[in-house]
Amino acid sequence: MTTTQREGTAAPAAPKQLGSAQKRTIAGGAIGTLMEYFDYYLYGLAAATVFPHVFFSGESALVAQLSSFASFAVGFLFRPLGGLVFGAIGDRMGRKVTLLVTVIGMGLSTAAIGLIPSDMAIGVAAPILLVLMRSLQGLFVGGEMGGAATMVVEHAPVGRKGLFGAFLISGAGIANVLSAGMMAGLGAGPESFFMTWGWRIPFVFSLVLSIVAIILRRHLEESEEFQEHARAAAAAPEKHRSPLIEVFRHPKNTLLGILIGLPQSIAGYIVLTYGLAYMVSTGTAASVGFIGTMIVGLLQIVIAPAYGALSDRIGRRRLYIGGCLGFAVLVWPAFLLYSLESAPMIWLGMIVGFVIPGVAMQATLSTMLTEMFDVEQRTTGVNIGYQLSNTLGGGLAPLIATALVGWASGSIWPVIVYVVVICLVGAIATAAASIRPDVEGAGRLHERTAH
Repeated sequence: MTTTQREGTAAPAAPKQLGSAQKRTIAGGAIGTLMEYFDYYLYGLAAATVFPHVFFSGESALVAQLSSFASFAVGFLFRPLGGLVFGAIGDRMGRKVTLLVTVIGMGLSTAAIGLIPSDMAIGVAAPILLVLMRSLQGLFVGGEMGGAATMVVEHAPVGRKGLFGAFLISGAGIANVLSAGMMAGLGAGPESFFMTWGWRIPFVFSLVLSIVAIILRRHLEESEEFQEHARAAAAAPEKHRSPLIEVFRHPKNTLLGILIGLPQSIAGYIVLTYGLAYMVSTGTAASVGFIGTMIVGLLQIVIAPAYGALSDRIGRRRLYIGGCLGFAVLVWPAFLLYSLESAPMIWLGMIVGFVIPGVAMQATLSTMLTEMFDVEQRTTGVNIGYQLSNTLGGGLAPLIATALVGWASGSIWPVIVYVVVICLVGAIATAAASIRPDVEGAGRLHERTAH
């Protein structure tokens, strides 16, 4: 069942040298997160700049952009289904099986998007195929984060779980650099080449990442915690309930996990994905946004582990709430910097709006969600919270932001209100959740309190 202990302020354990199994686990988990974010950031960049012209060219500019972001949202609708399917597999058959299947599926579906002809070539079949491949991409991505987060955090030493979990977001930073870097480099050439063939190359490149992920993940080992649970389940006379049933027998953390994830889910897709479309609509070159996304990714690689280590010291709950409130405050200055139409100011806006508050939330969330569920339901619980929040939040965010700005005749203020409301919901849900403290950190807190 879900835990009811309250989170303490965790003191870090003494540094220990990582074993080879722990290093493989971090690398295996991070490569999957890299693929997840590479696929989704890449699709977001293309949805903001390329797909309106390639797959929805018969529409007006606003309708084409809305249609493009609607296809972006479709992938998120299938993520909860993938989370349930692969979460159950991970909790029953092991995390490794899930992690191998999801990276293969992500690689194939993303590469297929890069091979779809334009609507000028095959008509309405083009956007239909785009939506179909996007749906498959969402299905496989839906099972990724829960399995990766669970495996990495379960292998982490006591007192360093936040640091280990944050390495997944370092993988996301690499994905940012890779996806935006490839788009920026290919976009620097002739526009005719980029709009016809250039944008497709990064999508097909996803197959290479999938092969690397398979190599890294095929030697992963299940955690001792999961192996003990599996042995106990095999020896028990009664049949164990489905992980999904177990999760919803204690609905508080399940429902709160969805609300908790909303602010982090919209952060990147408002500031970076919608932000890129917003810049381009005001005359800024798309390459400026691509380069800014690369800068964000480089910072994310090093800042995410720093936030993770900080969460081991001050507690996941406190840091995440700080990120929620920070995003609510900083999103308005970020868009003010965008409106200056100066590349350095735009890049600063990306850092202010996303790196400072958004990475704090992302680096904390996966570990915090694993601490909200017990081992027999953990992958399923994490997937439900993470994927449903991403569907309701991140998947719809660019579409909602585009519609709100269109409704307000180009003004950004409704988007700011939307962000603030989501951030307040996330902060309140985080304060109400039952989070298992790091055992060693909780013990040290008890010792300090006793003295």
